[in-house]
Amino acid sequence: MCGIVGIIKTDNSLIDANALRRSTDMLARRGPDDSGIWVEEGAGLGHRRLSILDTTSAGHQPMLSENKRFVIVFNGEVYNFRELRKQLESEGRFWSSNSDTEVVLSAYSKWGVDCLKRFHGMFAFAIWDRRDKVLFAARDRMGVKPYYYSHSAGFFSFASRPRALYALGCDLSCEIDEQALRFYLELGYIPAPYFIYKSIRKLPPAHYLLLSDGELRIERYWDFRHITPDNAVKSEEELIEELDLLISRCVQSRMVSDVPLGAFLSGGIDSSLIVAMMNKFTSKPIKTFTIGFEEKRYDESTPAKAVADYLGTEHYCERLSVNDLLQLVPTFFEEYDEPFFDSSAFPAMAVSRLARQHVTVSLSGDGGDELFGGYHYYKIVNWLKPVFQLNEGTRRHIAALINLAPHHNFKLLAGALQKKDIIEAFSFSRSILKDFSSIFMTDIAQKTMSGYELFFLTAQSFPQGLHPSEQGMRLDASHILPEEYLQKVDVASMTFSLESREPLLDHDLVEWAMKLPVNYKLRNNQNKYLLRKLAYRYIPKKILDRPKQGFAVPIDDWLRGALKQWAEERLYDSALFGNISINQSKIIELWNLHQSRKRNLHPLLWAVLSLLEFFKRNPAAGRP
Repeated sequence: MCGIVGIIKTDNSLIDANALRRSTDMLARRGPDDSGIWVEEGAGLGHRRLSILDTTSAGHQPMLSENKRFVIVFNGEVYNFRELRKQLESEGRFWSSNSDTEVVLSAYSKWGVDCLKRFHGMFAFAIWDRRDKVLFAARDRMGVKPYYYSHSAGFFSFASRPRALYALGCDLSCEIDEQALRFYLELGYIPAPYFIYKSIRKLPPAHYLLLSDGELRIERYWDFRHITPDNAVKSEEELIEELDLLISRCVQSRMVSDVPLGAFLSGGIDSSLIVAMMNKFTSKPIKTFTIGFEEKRYDESTPAKAVADYLGTEHYCERLSVNDLLQLVPTFFEEYDEPFFDSSAFPAMAVSRLARQHVTVSLSGDGGDELFGGYHYYKIVNWLKPVFQLNEGTRRHIAALINLAPHHNFKLLAGALQKKDIIEAFSFSRSILKDFSSIFMTDIAQKTMSGYELFFLTAQSFPQGLHPSEQGMRLDASHILPEEYLQKVDVASMTFSLESREPLLDHDLVEWAMKLPVNYKLRNNQNKYLLRKLAYRYIPKKILDRPKQGFAVPIDDWLRGALKQWAEERLYDSALFGNISINQSKIIELWNLHQSRKRNLHPLLWAVLSLLEFFKRNPAAGRP
């Protein structure tokens, strides 16, 4: 992985090389091994390199094409670059390096934007055509790698992280984007193309852009949402065999590296299967990494060790107290360049820090839940399907009875039952703020799109009659996976200059999973049905079958203890609230309710506090 930055001026005026260098250096953690800038009239590109393939100086970037017409900055990996290299060689291409970057550059020279259809990998890159004065940039299909940009009269700039854009000296506005703000407080993340400021956008996954004469065109080049499940008669054994071969190929391609490589291991189905597959392609023990906690209710190290022992890995486990995670709070707010809600970033940072002490690349199991039905609420949506065939009055009566139960999950279910359709119920269940208008002092709710409306628009691309649980999986794969989970992993790993690779997000595997009928994902009240069956080929059932826990962080307790003073300093700072029109007195009321332990409101409070901390660290927030 690396860091990229660039600026194009439509009037062809001189680029400030010093500003470009400062901007590039802000990406140093993404690429500690090498740095470079390239400047000519009207265009400047910068790159920070984490050397993975061809660690020699031949892989230095920015990189020019053989004929000097094109120049590229590239972040990520194209795993099938060797196959593409051979194909281009057969047509007379010669090489000056062994890097995938040179192959990407040559592929664009040969095939233009259609080169994207040939790439298997994770990437965000930009190529400047020096002759035609056209910028081509693209982001990988699932959104593993980030790409931020700003476009206004006179210039276009881009970078791997927003703060690098500001260092270019383009005087970007810090006016709050109310739509982004609403999405963040409802969903806990800001979906592309939005950013918290109007002046910055995100290139969505599976999209490319072309900039010519100051005009920007953005197009989608791949889409999994419309794929129809294949109900052709195949035996379960045939499907398991197909899945085995496909995941094996995805894992093998992601083990290509010129630097030490390992894997994250939680002991769950996804990461355990990845490590088991890795064992097939090396004679050396795989280095695996997990975090253990002294507090048993947060600890997952024992199942991970059981899998590691069975597979014979070289296993590393760092045992922490929950208070140790608190030491990462300043790093969390320093490294995430936009308001970020997901507190599992803390253990993700801790395990990345551990892994980087031993390897430069680590494989992960990200994507398995969204593709194969891993989350419990997919089962809940499955149960709700017949209930939503009842009339609204009957549903409300059922909801009223369920609401009498004391547990929070029952109240969540009752709320979902009162929605008008499955999509709205799913949106409600995924929201951290159920009543958006209750905390705002303006009519922002009337001026902006809700999370439900976003999901509803996304669902218009789904095949007719798609099972409700499958709709939920595709909504998650479209939104929360790239915008929250993959952003979390990218920033957490890059904070420690570690490359994370996700075999389960290979687009061939994604397409295969979208064709898989839902009864092979959810069956007999069991999730990941087919993936489990495959995993049992490699690891005994008794080791793998356990409740899924995930990285739990006691934010609720922190806000009543170790972080209470920090939180109150922000909640009682009226100047911070002035930027966003949130009802400060209402938030303080909810804060006091949380402190009394009458309700656990930490998700909303943590989201608001993360937002306020972002504004405190960016005092220009709100400035047009």
